[in-house]
Amino acid sequence: MLFAARGIEIKEKMMRSDLVFGALTHVKNRYELCQLASKATRKLHKPNTRLQDTTNEVLDRFKDSVPTGDAEAPVQKIDLQERRAA
Repeated sequence: MLFAARGIEIKEKMMRSDLVFGALTHVKNRYELCQLASKATRKLHKPNTRLQDTTNEVLDRFKDSVPTGDAEAPVQKIDLQERRAA
């Protein structure tokens, strides 16, 4: 949420728990969320910035992103008999 203070727009900060609950809408459980968030934080972290801010940004991106299950193409099941060619 944005609000103006003396002509300057300041973004209201969300609590990390709100970011976690928002990110859990697209991830199965908290363990998987922790694993994905730690990998993404390591890749997106910029020197001379706070690690906490990068983590919050990652959780915010998870909250706003498209679930991975919907983005993937359907996998074709191959019968075991067909895989054993000769």
